[in-house]
Amino acid sequence: MDQLFADAPFTLASYGDYEDPIEGDTSYGDNAALKARALHAQLQRAGRPASVLADDSGLEAYALDRRPGVLTAYYGGADLPWSERRKRLLAEIERTPLGDFDRRARFVCALHFIDEAGREFAAMGTVDGEIATEDRGAAGFSFDPIFFYPPAGRTFAEMEDEEKNRVSHRAIAAAALVAAVSRAGVGTPRA
Repeated sequence: MDQLFADAPFTLASYGDYEDPIEGDTSYGDNAALKARALHAQLQRAGRPASVLADDSGLEAYALDRRPGVLTAYYGGADLPWSERRKRLLAEIERTPLGDFDRRARFVCALHFIDEAGREFAAMGTVDGEIATEDRGAAGFSFDPIFFYPPAGRTFAEMEDEEKNRVSHRAIAAAALVAAVSRAGVGTPRA
């Protein structure tokens, strides 16, 4: 994630005591905002005012009516390993009438930034691809090994980080967010 924000007027850091809010099931943007606002409030209560950044992202398979979508992180159960989630998704697609000919998919990323003054900025990014028929590649995470990106002729898990970071849904959302925050004159926070 650091590479995506190399040109940002803020730096990234983790907050180990973050308490996850309960996410909704309808909107990436709403979930990202919910997470950012929860962290912003937690830091305020802890006497550590800072700018915050949160994201929500997911995979949408067209043959599955764009599921798992906003619930991607919970697909197959919150404790199921990603390798099993991918197998489950591939099997579910194969069982649908569209599974043989509609492998279209997209990754979606919503980012939400709140600066120290409480100003909020949001950005979305999407990237279109296809669902591969099996895991391919060892890089990346979540559904990257089955997300085939036609312009590269490879899955996201087969791409080098630098290449993926030029075209991914997160890269697109990050570029839009950095542009918005920079235009607003946000300085370097203590994030």
